[in-house]
Amino acid sequence: MQSAGYLMVNVSGSMEYQASQEMIVFCTLSVGLCCTFLYVNCVLLYTLRSKPVFCETSRYILLFNLLFADTAFLVTSLLLYILAACRLRLKVYLCGLLTSLNHLEGIISPLTLIVMSVERYVAVCFPMRHADLATVRNTGAAIAVVWTISGGNVLMRVLILVGWKNYLDPNVEMKDFCSKEAMFLAPMSSLVDKAFSGFVFAFGGFVTILSYVGVTLVARSASKDKASASKAGKTVFLHMIQLVVILIATIYSSILLSFARTVDRTTLIRLYNSFFVCLNLFSRCFSALIYGLRDKTIRPVLLKRLCGNLRCLAPT
Repeated sequence: MQSAGYLMVNVSGSMEYQASQEMIVFCTLSVGLCCTFLYVNCVLLYTLRSKPVFCETSRYILLFNLLFADTAFLVTSLLLYILAACRLRLKVYLCGLLTSLNHLEGIISPLTLIVMSVERYVAVCFPMRHADLATVRNTGAAIAVVWTISGGNVLMRVLILVGWKNYLDPNVEMKDFCSKEAMFLAPMSSLVDKAFSGFVFAFGGFVTILSYVGVTLVARSASKDKASASKAGKTVFLHMIQLVVILIATIYSSILLSFARTVDRTTLIRLYNSFFVCLNLFSRCFSALIYGLRDKTIRPVLLKRLCGNLRCLAPT
């Protein structure tokens, strides 16, 4: 009996050590890749403010807003991920601030992608009216609407939390690591989150598909500038894929809850890490690849700033 007990403790300790080693390796790779994309995003953000054409063109202004939100989302998500990996617990008010900022930045991206798809649709299907519709002022108004909707959703979640836990001391330490799931536990908050995500998914999917179909039809029937229309169609299609991945990332917690009933804690942690990194983090890295490498105006400037004095071969 004593040997069996010693064996069980030894096996348990071995499993915990293996899980700890896996976490260290996974966390190191994830942080390294995210930091690389953060660097690329920051260089691209600086590039988009380096020339007047980028500051006066609707699609580049929208791209700057998208990249800014994605970069801020990566920073807060990476910070929360490192805190969870290190098993550090925060005060309630600090966790609430971080998760609210993360949620705000997470909503801005899909809404901006919808606006960018509409902009590409107008540019291809209504080229004569594009200059009148896609002005700097109208683009700024669209971005303001995106931020207002995002801020309103976050404010609603905060009010629900305050109303549900009006007795909660904000200076109390969290019982678990800081996350959206641990912070916003109110049933009404979950309901609002699912309803809003469903609306954005349905509305965004409808608008993006409509834009893709319109751009594709124009590309097939166009006798002139067919290559440009075809490229715009591919861009809208990539927006649609990115939108789907981002919106799937908003419900991965529900997917994990279904797995929690059938798998052990170690497997659940592995699934959480995989979903968080692949869906939540890397989905925000597509913008730099879609625009930074595909756009002929941005690509040479971006590669020059990334490589410095080294000679880079621009992809064709």
